[in-house]
Amino acid sequence: MSKFVEGFAAQLVEAGMQRMPARVFAALLASDSGSLTSAELGEGLRVSPAAVSGAVRYLSQQHMVSREREPGSRRERYRVHSNQWYEALTNREAILKRWENALRDGVTSLGADTPAGRRMAETLAFFEFVDEEIAAMMERWRVHREKTFGTG
Repeated sequence: MSKFVEGFAAQLVEAGMQRMPARVFAALLASDSGSLTSAELGEGLRVSPAAVSGAVRYLSQQHMVSREREPGSRRERYRVHSNQWYEALTNREAILKRWENALRDGVTSLGADTPAGRRMAETLAFFEFVDEEIAAMMERWRVHREKTFGTG
């Protein structure tokens, strides 16, 4: 695989992604079609089918790749979409909402006038702020993407 794949994968690992999913994601991103079979990934990355399978499972759970059946075949192709960053960030929004609900419950149960309750309220306010900023940023991205790449 290319020097880019290994270099970008290393950056993803440094940011906290597991090594094999990072390599698979970078390989898919760098492929002309944006999709590869398990065999192609295994051969290109010099790893076992089991390693590819585990990486794809993780990336699918993170909404960074999707699985597609090849027409007339039992083989699956794994595809990275042009909006994978949008999808990954949007799915983080659901996590933020759950954290906000848990923090709201914490403020209520601890009491807003206690030191712990105030700390929880400030943390809640932070996550609400981040949630609003992500939504606004993603809308700006959709407009920018349409203008720059002509895709919606």
